[in-house]
Formats: sequence, C-alpha cells, structure tokens
Amino acid sequence: MGGDTLNEDKRIDMTRAILVTGGAGYVGSHTVAYLLENMGNDLEIVVVDNLINSYRKPGQKKPESLRIIEDMTGKTIHFYNCDIRDVQAMHRVFQNHLIECVIHFAALKAVGESVTKPLEYYQANVSGTCTLFEVMRDHGVHKLVYSSSCTVYGEPQRLPLDETHPTGAGLTNPYGRSKYFCEEIMKDLCASDKKWSVISLRYFNPVGAHPSGRIGEDPRGTPNNLMPYIAQVAVGRLEELQVFGSDYPTVDGTGVRDYVHVQDLAEGHAGALACFNKTEFTGFHAINLGTGTGYSVLQMVAAFEAASGKRVPWRVAARRAGDVAVNYADASLAARTLGWRARRTLADMCADTWRWQSTHPHGYAT
Repeated sequence: MGGDTLNEDKRIDMTRAILVTGGAGYVGSHTVAYLLENMGNDLEIVVVDNLINSYRKPGQKKPESLRIIEDMTGKTIHFYNCDIRDVQAMHRVFQNHLIECVIHFAALKAVGESVTKPLEYYQANVSGTCTLFEVMRDHGVHKLVYSSSCTVYGEPQRLPLDETHPTGAGLTNPYGRSKYFCEEIMKDLCASDKKWSVISLRYFNPVGAHPSGRIGEDPRGTPNNLMPYIAQVAVGRLEELQVFGSDYPTVDGTGVRDYVHVQDLAEGHAGALACFNKTEFTGFHAINLGTGTGYSVLQMVAAFEAASGKRVPWRVAARRAGDVAVNYADASLAARTLGWRARRTLADMCADTWRWQSTHPHGYAT
C-alpha cells in the first residue's frame, strides 16, 4: 500500500483531521500545500489517493507531490494509497483519524477521455462518491467540500455563468454529467438529513503552479488540458499544439475559457472550510470559482510565449467531442460568501506554469 497502515483498527492520531481525497493530484496537492502553509498545528491532513493522476518514485512510500510538500512545510501528511471505492479501506482511514470534514477531489477529470470511456467515469466519479458518503455517514462526518466543475452548466444559455444558471440540461460529455449527478445526490442527501453541510465548488479551468516551482501539473500521458499541453510543447517534450477547432463564434475562432490559477483555487477551498464555522451554513451550496474573464486558445498561446520566451508551434485539428465554444464565470457569490476573489493574472498563471515545467521537463519523474 505505502503510507500509513490500513491493517489495524487502532486510531493512530487523535488530532482533528481534514481528509483530502485525491490529494496527491494537481488541484488536491496545491490545496494540501496551502492548508499546511496557512493553518495552525491543531489540524492534521490525511490524504487518500489511488495514484491514477499522480506519480510515486520507486522505493518511496508517498507520491512525489506530497513528499515535496512535507519538505516545503516541515509537516507530516498521513497518506493512504487506496481507492475511495474500497469500502473497507475507507472505513479504516476514518477509524485511524479523528476526521471532521472532507475535501473531495478524487475523480477522473478529462472531458475528451470521458466521451470514449463513459463507464469508467461514472464508476469512479459517481459510484466512488456514493461510497465515500456512506463511509462518512457511518462515522458521523457530515461536512464536505466537493470539487465540482463548470461543465455542470452544459452549453451556456447566457454568460457569464452564475449559480442560478440551469444545470444538467444540454450537458455535452460524461465528465460533466458525472459531476452533475454527484451534485444532485448531494442535494438529496442534504434534504434527507439536516446534519449535512456540502459546499460544491464549481471551478473553471485550473492552471498555474505553486510559486516555488516545486509542485505543479503533471498529467499522465498526453495532456488533455490546454495549459500543460502548451507547456510541454514549449519545453520541447511535445512537437506542436493541436488546436481543436478554429471555427467557433469567438474572437479568433478558437474556444474561450475562464482560466483560474491553482493557488487561487486552493485559497477558495480554504475559504469554503471556514464557512463550516457559520451555524447558518448548512445544506447544499454551489459556488463558482473563476476570474470572470475568458481567453481563447490562441490568446493563451501568445501569453505563454511571452512568459516563457519560447515559441509554441500549433496546428488546427477537428473540433473535440464534448467541447463548448465559450464559458466564463460570474464569481460574485464566492466574493460574498467566501470572501474570495481570484487574485492572480494570466501572466502569473503562465509564469508559474513555466517555472514548474522548465525545471521539471518530465514532471515529477525529472
């Protein structure tokens, strides 16, 4: 397994703990780092991850992202290499720690891949989430921050997208449907039992890296998302960028998205945790995390070239199944309820990504 043992029923730590599922992945690891850098010593971080989206060096017990975070912060992360669908393993995690809330990242996450592998996405994202909720309920844990997505809005009926926009209608891919289904399950759960408090953070396109350059996005295989693809072309790991579609009704024909720095997202998760201290903050709440500004694919390429000083060659390919032309956020609810606003600019996003990629051309395996 690696990490802390799952073979005993004995509680190994009586300190209050936050469980982070998928905490070794991209957004999860940056959130773990932010919490350890900014919270006191009265909370422990427990991470469950099956390592499908992360890397562990041979002979190491913990994935590289968490090992580096421990070195950066001087704090220990309790790590369990298991899948959230493993009921018995998850019960042992809750028996070993005094968990008071959960941040749930664990999921398959690529829009394009979900179109070709829908069963895998529903099994991991929907069934896995239901198993997690059952285990939480059995252990009396009812506070959850959920990693959702703007894809639950489907084809935008209006822009910017705010939380009153309909969800579930016109969804274009199984990934978005899996997130929508999970949100509906959470609504039913909160309606059935008033003890539950769920904050579903619908974030837009995560990019960037920790400002130290020591942790960042390290996708397995060919990247499914734009920014790591651009970065790998700039560093010479990939030959050229494929631009999926150049005939969208946008400024230059390429898709427009709201890109938000991963450090801003980490701060948003911390803000959501703080809401659990408010007695009125019960039930289900959906909150957007985005900048409110959309950038096209070619605008992102130009910004990255400026930040890195590298040319990023590209060619147009056919549109990708499941993509929409434009989406960007109205994040005013996050400002009102979480005290959160995206603070980092597109230049910051590109500079931090390049700092990570240029020093880790092959990701954590470098």
